[in-house]
Amino acid sequence: MVISATGTGKTYLGAFDVKDAKPKKMLFLAHREQILEKSKNSFYKVLGGQKEDYGLYTGNSRDEDAKYVFATVQTLSKKDHLLSFSKDEFDYILIDEVHHAGAETYQRIMKYFRPKFYLGMTATPERNDDFNVFKLFDYNIAYEIRLPQALKENMLCPFHYVGISDYEFQDKKVNQEINRYNNGTTSKKNTQQVVKWLSSKERVQYILEQTNYYGYSGDALHGLIFCSKVSEATTLAKELTKQGYSSKTLSGADSESKRKQVVKELENGTIKYIVTVDIFNEGIDIPCVNQVVLLRNTNSNIVYIQQLGRGLRKFKGKEYVEVLDFIGNYKNNYIVPVSLTDDSSYSKDSARETTNIEPTIGVSTIYFEQVAKEKIFESIRQAKFDSMRNLRTVYKKMKKRVGRIPLLRDFIKSNSIDPVILVNKENNYANFLKKMDETVYISNYENKVLTFLNIELLNGKRRHELLLLELLLKHPVINSQEFLRVLNDNHCLTNRKVIDSVQRVLNLTFYNQNAFPSRQDYGGQPLVTWDSQQEQYCLNPNIWNSLQRNEDFRMLWVDSIQTGLCRAKRYQSDHFFTIGQKYTRKDVMRLSNNPTNVTAQNIGGYYFNDQYGMIFVTYKKSEKISKSIQYEDRFLSDRILHYYSKNNRKLTSKEVQKFFDNQRQLLLFVKKSDADDNKSFYYLGTCQYLDSSAQQELQNGKPIVSMNLHLDQRVSYHLYNLLVD
Repeated sequence: MVISATGTGKTYLGAFDVKDAKPKKMLFLAHREQILEKSKNSFYKVLGGQKEDYGLYTGNSRDEDAKYVFATVQTLSKKDHLLSFSKDEFDYILIDEVHHAGAETYQRIMKYFRPKFYLGMTATPERNDDFNVFKLFDYNIAYEIRLPQALKENMLCPFHYVGISDYEFQDKKVNQEINRYNNGTTSKKNTQQVVKWLSSKERVQYILEQTNYYGYSGDALHGLIFCSKVSEATTLAKELTKQGYSSKTLSGADSESKRKQVVKELENGTIKYIVTVDIFNEGIDIPCVNQVVLLRNTNSNIVYIQQLGRGLRKFKGKEYVEVLDFIGNYKNNYIVPVSLTDDSSYSKDSARETTNIEPTIGVSTIYFEQVAKEKIFESIRQAKFDSMRNLRTVYKKMKKRVGRIPLLRDFIKSNSIDPVILVNKENNYANFLKKMDETVYISNYENKVLTFLNIELLNGKRRHELLLLELLLKHPVINSQEFLRVLNDNHCLTNRKVIDSVQRVLNLTFYNQNAFPSRQDYGGQPLVTWDSQQEQYCLNPNIWNSLQRNEDFRMLWVDSIQTGLCRAKRYQSDHFFTIGQKYTRKDVMRLSNNPTNVTAQNIGGYYFNDQYGMIFVTYKKSEKISKSIQYEDRFLSDRILHYYSKNNRKLTSKEVQKFFDNQRQLLLFVKKSDADDNKSFYYLGTCQYLDSSAQQELQNGKPIVSMNLHLDQRVSYHLYNLLVD
């Protein structure tokens, strides 16, 4: 199977492979006659030969004797047509848009023929049903390029995306009914009225104001509009035409000849817009399209990318395609930023960043107007990215892709969900697999130590513990020199304080006995002990025995270590913290070599040990917290933070004096808000107290100290805007 974004040359790739394979006879299958015509011409350019070698097998043509047969599935799947060919008639069969191959018509053809080789091609192999297209092709993905990579490689026409707030009627009840329609909850009785509102004179005027303002590339408009229902498309096209923009509707009910005619009218400029529902999601290419307008709720990132891709084919005189997305109050708005960047991490932070920082993909741009941005933020806030329903869907897709119980590192290799989300859901991956109805045999103790590995180390924020556990997979006793050699090979810090911290973490003395997570939560016994006389590390014998005897435990243990080391690549190994990455208070305690895991309640806004002052700032305080701590820490610039101490503090307080004495390095961690029960902070780097900036103030009648902190490195533009906006 080949997975290749729309417009990246799947057809030519197939033609070149056929040329290399030199089949005696080839079959090219597709679900649209229009696809066959273009594919036949592309194959002829590559393969050459006689025109008579290329034939169509459709409702109108029967060129079964051609060397290269281009057939529609609808025609060939009929019994009398299938039987007119021998089972071994074709030694090479190529299936276009192969994600449809689970349909009965496709299956009938594939079960009948016995070619030497099958090639399946698709831009979107993921399916919303239970059919496994990966299994159909023996999990053999010969080549894969997705939309963002194709844009970066300049294989497609760039897009300029603008998220625009949809038209709001003055009557709130009208807007509420439209929202129900967009979210699929309106009654059949009200649908007709909603369609009238959506195609009303004032809304269409608003749409045209926006499309005219943002424009298109080229001399003439060739637009494609997607909406929700055929009735809506029909009335919209009429109103657009009435307002001077000649438009026609196409739906799945229209004949092939009508589709060809309407597409031709768009290409030659007779009409300005084709208004459609779903028929242009795939397979139909109109390279001249220079404006795509989305007037529908986004329920599927697959469909969203398909619709976006309709305008991405290169065309003479077209420098970019303008994509105008009219965003209403849709519950699924969070899909928009996820789809635009093909981000499958299920990270709310990533979705927010895409919405907020106007990223680029190659030379393509993404921009959201403020009201549209707020609607998406609200959708992200309400969405349960880590709901068991979502995670089960992700898990099933990965299992289809690999054809077995997925390993955590499979999700990383496939740019899918962050494995940390999976393990955090049920404390470890073994428990998660059981929730997915998989059979996993591990003991209670094995479960606890796996929980330690998954919760504490899988994130990869420090390689040291993972590298030591990896060494101890081969032998239960490792001398310190071997460990230091591996650390040096991986460019890791090797000072005494770091090594001592690693030992405390792995022997569990870092963890408090009476707070979660406690030593008992992680098995109660040291996982690794340090023999100071022999200068060697020893793996707990119970863990070593489990690794030798229990295949399930060994698989999960090894996978967790390898996944953690893979994930660690995003962090600088020769620094305690990586600027721009996120850390919890517990992470900070561990990575700053603190002797124990001080609980969040004891840390509050800052915590000092002998080496560091660790400052934690929630930029936008929740209204639910006590008024006594609702003071406003704020950036004065991308390098200066106006900061407040804890309340009931004076300039002479001992802990306040620690900000001024320069005996400790100050580390600054900031998060935007407590939304989604967010416990992670962005590390912004080291900072210094600005001399003479401290002021004694009163907050709700209680003494508090304000001061300015100067960052040693500017906050990046994107992160600054994400935190402050």
